[in-house]
Amino acid sequence: MRYKEDCRILSQEEIGKDIFSMWLQTDRIASEARPGQFLSVYTRDASKLLPRPISICDADPEKGCLRLVYRVTGPSSGTRQFSGYHKGICLPVLGPLGNGYPMDVAKGKRLLLLGGGIGIPPLLYTARSLGKNGDVTTVLGYRDKPFMDQEFLPFGKVFCASENGDTAIRGNVLDAVRTEGLSADVIFACGPKPMLRAVKSYAAEKNILCYLSLEERMACGIGACLGCVVRSTEKDEHSQVNNKRVCKDGPVFLSDEVEL
Repeated sequence: MRYKEDCRILSQEEIGKDIFSMWLQTDRIASEARPGQFLSVYTRDASKLLPRPISICDADPEKGCLRLVYRVTGPSSGTRQFSGYHKGICLPVLGPLGNGYPMDVAKGKRLLLLGGGIGIPPLLYTARSLGKNGDVTTVLGYRDKPFMDQEFLPFGKVFCASENGDTAIRGNVLDAVRTEGLSADVIFACGPKPMLRAVKSYAAEKNILCYLSLEERMACGIGACLGCVVRSTEKDEHSQVNNKRVCKDGPVFLSDEVEL
């Protein structure tokens, strides 16, 4: 079930270049949130009518709070406005939205979490949720300096790769997988489309069950506007064409479901 709430900012800090971490107090959304879902967050600027979709990075249902980690994308963007908000400010939020990772599939299996760039944050709640019930290995890919890598350590082995060599492994997440000789029964991945395309191909080659969380521009966040469709292998029940709505049918898909 999704809710519309005015959520109070509990804290906010910059954890990397233009990367911000925000904790929100919420009465109901935290208890419903699942790994891989997202929120539609509205700015306090009335001229910006559409919300910004942001993945749920972490949640504490007992304390009723959620964590969002997002990247500022431009000088006049909604995320730039978010980065200027301080503790105590309330933001209109709709969520939780979308379908997350199928956690039951990974229980008792060797799970490989692959995250690239701003696709890293939603994997933290996934790792936390399975850390005591599975064999979790996380591989994180960066352009340059790492962020959040230390937060994954309590839940399993962690490997980092970067394009410019700021980490022990130079390259991307699959370079790290091959360098370290990693294997798995299930892959959960989130990141930019070129990375997901490569992960899909790798999983097919190795015959590994693979789920991908897609990043697409969204408007409504609830599947009504069809602004975030991707090509699919099956017909969509809503439109009767080979499309899937990332916000409604995803953002997490079985890799064989979508064409990238």
